[in-house]
Amino acid sequence: MGLNSNSRYSCLLAFATACLVLAANLSQAEDAGNLYNTNFDINAGERYFERQCSRCHGFDAKGNDETGAPDLTGRLSRASTEVGIFNIIRGGVPGTAMLPVAADLPDAQIWQLVAFIGSLSTNPANIDLPGSASAGGRLFNGKAECNGCHMVGGQGGRLGPDLSRVGERRDPEELLSDMLSPHQDVDPRWWTLRVTGRDGVVREGLRMNEDSFSLRIMDADSNLWSYPKNQIDSFLRVEESTMPSYTQTLNDSEIDDLVAYLFSLRKEN
Repeated sequence: MGLNSNSRYSCLLAFATACLVLAANLSQAEDAGNLYNTNFDINAGERYFERQCSRCHGFDAKGNDETGAPDLTGRLSRASTEVGIFNIIRGGVPGTAMLPVAADLPDAQIWQLVAFIGSLSTNPANIDLPGSASAGGRLFNGKAECNGCHMVGGQGGRLGPDLSRVGERRDPEELLSDMLSPHQDVDPRWWTLRVTGRDGVVREGLRMNEDSFSLRIMDADSNLWSYPKNQIDSFLRVEESTMPSYTQTLNDSEIDDLVAYLFSLRKEN
């Protein structure tokens, strides 16, 4: 027996009302934030990350320039809330290598992954450092001579990484290690190449680019030199940092100040 027009209208109205109620409930659930945020959830999210996400983002979650996967340990450029991160994981990012997760992956497991990603970034408000950021800034531009190689806010040298937002990428322990043991885990981008040309002239500089056929360096005066590999006598990779250790030049208090300053360097809200 078919429904008359009034009955059909009543059914459609009831269905629409139910959808609105459901949408309101979903919105409230999103606004409530991540309910899966215990240590158990973070550890579960880490295990999923290692299985499924580390292939692009790396086991340290610091990204991969070759795949275009961003660093997840600092401020995220595409999402500023837990809900935003959830939506990216669930739906992917069109036009990029970021694909959506499997449709049948439970929301709870995605929230656990969100919790893990959230644990990677350090909230500066929760960290009490012994040093003075203002004193560290004076050291950076003075006694420590950091600005000779590093740039902050567009000012400084180009022989080392730009530190304008280093506080988003490195926690205080990592910053301390960078200053005391700079030769550990040096990124290939900051290796030095020592090149001997066919004319016998030796030039040394940062490894700006290297492939099977050519290499390019930047010397201490920021001059760029390009060489076809079949037109040089030899070259040597120096896989250490050009940055000196501050163990002998700064005292403990000064190092604390410099750590505090570097950790304060982040994007202004």
